[in-house]
Amino acid sequence: MSAARLIKARTFAFSGAALVITALAGCESGPQGQSLPYGTSCGSIRAELRKLDNRGVPSKVEAVNAGRRVSAKDKQLADRYNQLLNNYLGARCHT
Repeated sequence: MSAARLIKARTFAFSGAALVITALAGCESGPQGQSLPYGTSCGSIRAELRKLDNRGVPSKVEAVNAGRRVSAKDKQLADRYNQLLNNYLGARCHT
């Protein structure tokens, strides 16, 4: 086997091993996260978070967290955003 073929074969083997290790790293033996609320999925939560992001809700969340005065509607939006984010992260949708 030529040196170039040997290098390609080793690179391919290394890449395959790295892919398997990466895939297995996502599978933990511990708890699989919280269950999602009935009628929701990772995709639906992500879509709603995107809509709220586009409406500028993260800045309202920061305002609430900083203790600034916000309207009741903005506080409600910030609470909804935090709830969705907690569900999304708790169910490990991001992995």
